[in-house]
Amino acid sequence: MTYAFLQHYWWFLVSLLGALLVFLMFVQGANSMIFSLGRTAEERRLIVNSTGRKWELTFTTLVTFGGAFFASFPLFYSTSFGGAYWLWMIILFSFVLQAVSYEFQNKLGNLLGTKTFQTFLVINGILGPVLLGGAVATFFTGSNFIIEKGNIVDMASPVISRWANASNGLDALLDPWNVVFGLAVFFLARVLGTLYIINNVRDEVIESRASVQLVGNAALFLVLFLTFFIHVLLGYGYAYDPATGVAGIVDGKYLQNLLDMWYVTLVLVIGVVLLLYGIIRTVVSKTWRGGIWPAGIGVVLAVLALLLCAGWNNTCYYPSNEDLQSSLNIMNSCSSEFTLRTMAWVSLLIPFVLAYIAYAWRAIDKKPLDKEEIKHGEAY
Repeated sequence: MTYAFLQHYWWFLVSLLGALLVFLMFVQGANSMIFSLGRTAEERRLIVNSTGRKWELTFTTLVTFGGAFFASFPLFYSTSFGGAYWLWMIILFSFVLQAVSYEFQNKLGNLLGTKTFQTFLVINGILGPVLLGGAVATFFTGSNFIIEKGNIVDMASPVISRWANASNGLDALLDPWNVVFGLAVFFLARVLGTLYIINNVRDEVIESRASVQLVGNAALFLVLFLTFFIHVLLGYGYAYDPATGVAGIVDGKYLQNLLDMWYVTLVLVIGVVLLLYGIIRTVVSKTWRGGIWPAGIGVVLAVLALLLCAGWNNTCYYPSNEDLQSSLNIMNSCSSEFTLRTMAWVSLLIPFVLAYIAYAWRAIDKKPLDKEEIKHGEAY
């Protein structure tokens, strides 16, 4: 395992965690529709208990994603999480709001009322996907930061990365392309959320409303995603010379990445086909409930391919719009070879963890959720 191999390997793992996180945001997608899918208190509680079975997986994956980035590419962690902290703090606060809402909405002594906490879930369902999508979009559009590694020897201020303005990350929301991609992730989460509700809840009224929501959200997602994707392919990208580390702007860089890395393009195509299959078959068939599985696998594959396209093939995965040579890539921002090699052995446990998650998921969803279970079983 060479140092270069380890760098590519850990970018793959971080990308895989990011792809899994996007899939698991079906929880946020479903929560954003609590009041449109559930018109009565009983229907809303049914939806909340359906997503309440899985919300810990999303939160845990978010934390693991951040931890993996910190361990493998610490300069990105210190630059983005440290410099753009207002953006990340709002994201984390919305997820904390989600956890509190699940735990306290039906507790004795709840002075705010159940609807208030359900509204908090809706807020997380909107802010989480939009802001995370906007943050990920900066992998392609760039951010305003400066890296000065020479500051490490400055005892008075040994800070090597800083944000170039006082917005501390909120300026990402001023780029319309970041907003477009953030909205695309939001509507994708709603697509996955409706597919999950159709699969997990047994209530004809809720399923009928979910089917209607599926069509509209899928159409909006496709328009927004294709707009961003075409813009990225036809626009310029950020590359670096592996021999010198010098960064530069290259026209059609991401299109060239897909042409050079045919295997990544193949994964992207398979992912898109699976996603469309899950959506279309669910819309056409009134009895098929398994759309979440091909669509979910498709989302993981498609997002994985996009993130690999952003970081492999000598591409700057975190471009700096303020100072091009401050742009981060997998070579100049990674941990030491010893650290990456040691963690690579630990990463071999990942398949066993995924197998346990699959087993637990199957055990939880062995019986579909209905109103009777809400009345007589443990419920939020």
